This record gives sequence, structure tokens and C-alpha cells, in this order.
Amino acid sequence: MKSKHTDHSQTASSKLNKFDLVWALNLFGTAVGAGVLFLPINAGMNGFWPLVVMAVIVGPMTYFAHRGLARFVLSSAKPGSDITEVVEEHFGKTAGKLITLLYFFAIFPILLIYGNGITNTVDSFIINQLGTASPPRALLSFILIASLIGVLLLGERIVLKVTEWLVYPLVFILFILSVYLIPEWNTSSLTNIPSAGAFLTTLWITIPVLVFSFNHSPAISSFVLSQQREYKDPELTDRHASRTLRSTATVLLVFVMLFVFSCVLTLTPSELALAKEQNISILSFLANKFDNPYISYLGPFVAFLAITSSFFGHYMGAREGLEGLFIKLKRDAGSNTTICHKKLNLYSALFFLITLWAVAIINPSILGLIESLGGPIIAMILFIMPMYAIRKVPAMKRFQGKFSNMFVVIMGLVAISNIIYNLIA
Repeated sequence: MKSKHTDHSQTASSKLNKFDLVWALNLFGTAVGAGVLFLPINAGMNGFWPLVVMAVIVGPMTYFAHRGLARFVLSSAKPGSDITEVVEEHFGKTAGKLITLLYFFAIFPILLIYGNGITNTVDSFIINQLGTASPPRALLSFILIASLIGVLLLGERIVLKVTEWLVYPLVFILFILSVYLIPEWNTSSLTNIPSAGAFLTTLWITIPVLVFSFNHSPAISSFVLSQQREYKDPELTDRHASRTLRSTATVLLVFVMLFVFSCVLTLTPSELALAKEQNISILSFLANKFDNPYISYLGPFVAFLAITSSFFGHYMGAREGLEGLFIKLKRDAGSNTTICHKKLNLYSALFFLITLWAVAIINPSILGLIESLGGPIIAMILFIMPMYAIRKVPAMKRFQGKFSNMFVVIMGLVAISNIIYNLIA
């Protein structure tokens, strides 16, 4: 029988606290990559009113999908199991290896893009804003990528602290920019009312853009394991994880969508189309339009903060996939040697350092295509797999019969259908 003191401490500890808040910011940082600077162009080019509908559904869609994935990781009979181990536990060894492989190849290309992107961002800032010569690309990319991976090797608490430092200014700048643009708002996008067919087509096109702009699934497994270590009790862990994910979805909805709406109301649909044609970020376009040096300086700074914070979350997911695959293959080969996770972390770090550095030096133009190929896999893992598990896995059957499950499946299928259509087209 539990004492009154235990019950009281249990109730007190079920409230959102500093630990949860830091994780909410970390997940926010994972979601908000440099893509946020292109989101207003991609999401707002087809008018204001479809964007209103998207703002209504993207919050619940983000929260329910990520909560489903978190509950999937929590459903393991062995606490401390990451997503690659839970997949094998529920779906068998072959499916476990296949999904782990797909999980890795869905996240790894995004990591390559961030390694390349941060090099280009800093290089561009040195040339255009500081007015100095470009440093050797091999040296610049090595310093940047090695520094990011070095922070990740220092441990979870350090990573959370560094992400917190990065995300606070990111949130602040997004808010300040959104407010700064208010005097420039115009009604041109409000008068652009599409037909019912065009409206639905716009929603179909826009859903994947918003899904992946709000996606923080690569960090969910690490987040859940961290919550398990902190709270021990499964029910308490589930409550804290759900509240933290709800806070993340709320912060994303408020700050990112406010920024998107502010940009869309500032520019006309034809200007947004021109920005897409020029293939530049929304801040670069606004800086050119208003001839504003402050915005042109803020653009690279926001991109740097966004790429760095998102890099940490995607690294956690890619490392989990790579190490999970290695452990499974080693075990299937009949090796009985004990795996030293500290050494495995170092070897993974070395692998990521070499591959990211090589891609950053080469600076290929096909990275966007590689990222889009990972899109359907991420959508399957985030939207479909947890909902399938709710129907098939005994430990998750208590979550059956909820409207939110059907909502997540429908949104997932819409996102997947559009991504596949675009790849084929």
C-alpha cells in the first residue's frame, strides 16, 4: 500500500516541469530546420484560406502522430528499448531489420543535407555579410561538422542545454520578425478565393509540406528513453511524454504558423511565386523587397540556429538506426561478444563525421531529391506504423477506438499519396 507521501509526490511529479520543458524545446528545435525559411513560400503560394484550414488541423495532426510513435516505443515489455528494438519485439526479426534499415535511410539523407547546409550558410555569411574571402571548404565543413558531433558526444544533458540556448533565440527571432512585418500586411491574398476543387488540391499539396516542417520523429525514441529514465513508472512516463509532446505541438503551431501567416499577408501570391522561382528563402526575398540590411543579417543567423538545433535531433535518430542495424546483424552472425555502447557511439560518430564531411566538400545538387525519397518512409513510420500497432500489439490495444487514430491514418495517407505522386511525376 502506497503512503500518502508517495501519492503526493507522484501527483506533484506528474506536472510539466523544467526537464519536460527543455525536451519540448529540443523537439521544437528538431522540427524547425532551415525549411522554416521556405515554408511560407511553399505553404502560402496557393492563397490564404487553405492555410487557415491547415492551421486548424496541423496542431492536432502533429500531436496525435508523435504521441502514437512515443506510445509505440513505450509499449515494449523491456523498459529502455529504443524504436529499433521495439519494432523487432512486436513484428519479428526480419521486419525489425527491414524497418530499422528504412528508418536509418529516411533520416540519414536529412543529416547529409544539414551538414551541407550549415557549411553553405556559414560560407555565404562570411562572403556576403562579413565581406571576407571564402575559407577552404574542406576546413570550414570539418570544423562545423566536428563541432556539432563533438557536442553530441558530451552526453544527453549537455545536448539538451545547448539546444535550449539555440532554441530560445530562434523562437524570439521568429516572433519579432512576425510582428515586424504586421505594418506591411495587405489584403491581396484574402481576396484570392479558390474554387472547391482548387481548394482541396491546395490542401492535398500543402499537407506534406506542413507535416515535414513540423516533424520531430527522429528524436522521439531518444526522448521517450530519457523520459523513462527520469520517471521510471510507465503511467507517469506516458503522462509526461504526452504533455511534453502537446507543448511542442503548441509552440510549433503558435510561432511557426504566426511567422507563415505574417509572411503570406506581407507578400502577394505573385511575389511568393517569384520567390519560389528564384529558389531563395523568405527572409532573403523580404530583405531584397524592403532593402533591409537587418533582415539580410537575420536570415543566415536564423538558418544557422535552425539547422544546428535540427541537426541534433536527426543525429539521434540516424545513430539509433545505424547502431540498431549493426547490433542486429552482429547477433544474427552468431557473435556472443558483449557490445560496448560507448565504443559503438564513437564508431558511429566517426562514420557520420566522414560521410557528412565528404558530402559537404562535394556539395552535390541532388540532396533535395534524396530527402524527398525518404519522405514516404518517415510518413509510414510516424503515421501508419503506430496506428497499425494499436490494432495488432496487445500492449497497445488499450488505445483502440479513438477518433484521433482514424484522423492520423487519414492524414498520413494523404501525405504519402502526395509525396509518391510528386516522385512519380
